[in-house]
Amino acid sequence: MNRIILAGVAALALAVPAMAQTSTTVTTTESAGTVTIAPEQRTKIKQYVTTSKPKSVTLKERVTVGATLPADVELQAVPSDWGPSVSRYRYVYSGDNVVLVEPSSRKVIQVID
Repeated sequence: MNRIILAGVAALALAVPAMAQTSTTVTTTESAGTVTIAPEQRTKIKQYVTTSKPKSVTLKERVTVGATLPADVELQAVPSDWGPSVSRYRYVYSGDNVVLVEPSSRKVIQVID
């Protein structure tokens, strides 16, 4: 009887995290804190890029979270309508991606594709 109860508890413990991972909100943890970008905020950022067509930058290497951008890459100010959670960062538009960057370290904190 105890084995059946223990097996049931173990199965439940494994199922709960799987159910919690259905959200498409992206959270990035960095040394200064956590950046959460909700799906509607990601949509707003992509709409801004497609309508205003900011200057696209060609980067030599594939950009990933945690990478440091070279000093010669010009960072753009984040528009205020992107929301307060990203207002302290800068961005680069490269290809079809918006790359959010921590300006003092030039580290990539989020890539929005």
